Amino acid sequence: MSDATAGPAAELATKVLATARAMNASGINRGSAGNVSSRCEGGFLITPTGMAYDACKPEDMVKVGADGTASGLRKPSSEWRFHRDIYAARPEAGAVVHTHSPFATALACQEQGVPAFHYMVARFGGADVRCATYATFGSQELSDAIIVALDGRCACLMAHHGMVVFGRDCDHALALAVELETLCEQYWRVLQLGAPRLLPADEMTRVLAKFAGYGQQD
Repeated sequence: MSDATAGPAAELATKVLATARAMNASGINRGSAGNVSSRCEGGFLITPTGMAYDACKPEDMVKVGADGTASGLRKPSSEWRFHRDIYAARPEAGAVVHTHSPFATALACQEQGVPAFHYMVARFGGADVRCATYATFGSQELSDAIIVALDGRCACLMAHHGMVVFGRDCDHALALAVELETLCEQYWRVLQLGAPRLLPADEMTRVLAKFAGYGQQD
């Protein structure tokens, strides 16, 4: 086992890998696309680049420091930059899930976000889920665009790419990613019926206030 995933980090590496496998098993990701990370002391652990998750072992997870230095047996996901920048910008982020889920990606390829067609949009922190502007995968430009789109939100779509979500831990981030894909599917279906009817701003303000105390936080 590498130093990056030895000792206390071994349990976290196991969790990151289990989350990546669960992401694929849920149908919101396929193959080695997408990635998962979790914050740890001195940086974060992230899935490796270009490896099928079923073929990975916990020791294949890669530690990346706040300065971008990677340590471990493998190279980190090519998208490590936006994971690093999310953790730096959002102290509440404990884990990040990025997928190429079908409906989120379909909307993202049209450079569409998700407006207030359903009150559950507020689950992600605002009256909409924005779509980050396009930039080449793995680039700092993409990371910068994602940070802008995530302002006041815990999720965004990524133009011509997919989605990214963060949560307080791996389980929370994965659950949010599944919820976002569900909303994207619902919105995609609404679009087949014509122009969507949106909830008014004052109602979304009320819903956002209710979501401030939603769920079990202990």
